[in-house]
Amino acid sequence: MATDAGNPIPRFPAGFLWGVSTSAHQIEGAADEREPSVWDAFTAEPGRIKDGSTAAVACDHYHRHTEDVALLAGLGVNAYRFSVSWPRVRSGEGLDFYDRLVDDLCAAGVRPVPTLFHWDLPAGLDWLERDTAARFAEYVTRVADRLGDRVTKWITLNEPAEHTLLGHALGVHAPGRQLLFDALPVAHHQLLAHGLAVRALRASGATDIGIANSHGPTWAASTEAADVEAADFYDVLLNRLFADPLLLGRYPEGIGELMPGDVEADLKVIAEPLDWYGINYYAPTRVGAPQGAEIEFGGVTMPAELPFSVREIEGHPVTDFGWPVVPEGLTELLTGFRDRYGDRLPPVVITENGCSYPGIDDQERIAYLDGHIRALHRAVAAGVDVRGYFVWSLLDNFEWAEGYARRFGLVHVDFETLERTPKASYRWYRELLRAQAPTA
Repeated sequence: MATDAGNPIPRFPAGFLWGVSTSAHQIEGAADEREPSVWDAFTAEPGRIKDGSTAAVACDHYHRHTEDVALLAGLGVNAYRFSVSWPRVRSGEGLDFYDRLVDDLCAAGVRPVPTLFHWDLPAGLDWLERDTAARFAEYVTRVADRLGDRVTKWITLNEPAEHTLLGHALGVHAPGRQLLFDALPVAHHQLLAHGLAVRALRASGATDIGIANSHGPTWAASTEAADVEAADFYDVLLNRLFADPLLLGRYPEGIGELMPGDVEADLKVIAEPLDWYGINYYAPTRVGAPQGAEIEFGGVTMPAELPFSVREIEGHPVTDFGWPVVPEGLTELLTGFRDRYGDRLPPVVITENGCSYPGIDDQERIAYLDGHIRALHRAVAAGVDVRGYFVWSLLDNFEWAEGYARRFGLVHVDFETLERTPKASYRWYRELLRAQAPTA
């Protein structure tokens, strides 16, 4: 059993979901057996991916999924969050793969939890265009009609905030645009796509629907008015812009008028009731007033013209990605969400939480997970209705613009041979799950 100074991690409520997460583009490979996505075009441009790699093979999960389902079964998770590749479904035979995957998961006693969009937009579609939301709803209907007899828990979108910011505002992710605040229609159209997807899933009989939004506390760099104002703006942009419409049916003040179309009508779709709310948590962000120059932060160049600047968080260890390790930020985030949204906040699931460290004897990852799971339990003890926790990720994978340089997996992948080797953290998580299992 995992311990902290000899103390076991407290037990979570009965029925709690314990899982791991992955995404299609990062692990599936078999790129020649699906239609191209915006990420294929992006990675083909020289200099876009730091190690010059592509996801054409990745972990080859498409051909080795039975091996990976066996790893899930051996781990002892009761749920697996994966994503369905929209480009693969469009290829004609893609749904056959997900049919087999879902069957194998069910046979292994692992609940399938598919995410319907995890950044791999089919080439030729564009989130700047409103029609993409309608095309997404049609695709969702097709997937639900095929898998809905076995899949009961669904996720519409993964991290529309990052897809907007990194892909369309700053240009460091696909499709590589640098629109800054002109990227706001991308956020609106993704949220609209979510609402249309919820309606499509309901029409197909689904009763357990959520979204996976990334959130973290925003800490002002100081108590100076300029720093506090900048931090408040950042919090609106990265947290409330993507939570308020879903949970309150409105945009934060000053945002709605910047969005395209009939915003009031769209908000009625966006705010379709959710059965649960997914949160991806990695770290808080320390924010201050703009400093009049470009800032390199977390591998991303933040332009000087932004009305805020992201600062280092001192006094905490960092992962090999340079992200601060702040477990207490998860407790702060969840209790803050409860206080902000009250009875408008449905039950919460932590849909991602994890870290990048090298090596197979990954004691740093064990310490990270131990600390965050304890922080999660403190939020539960404080009255937050949390129903599940998913580690990112099962496998080392293609880490977007970082290529294969960052390793988030509980399982090491040799990207030459594709051999899978469970890490120390895999065994640690397995023992935690055994300790959390219901007693007779």
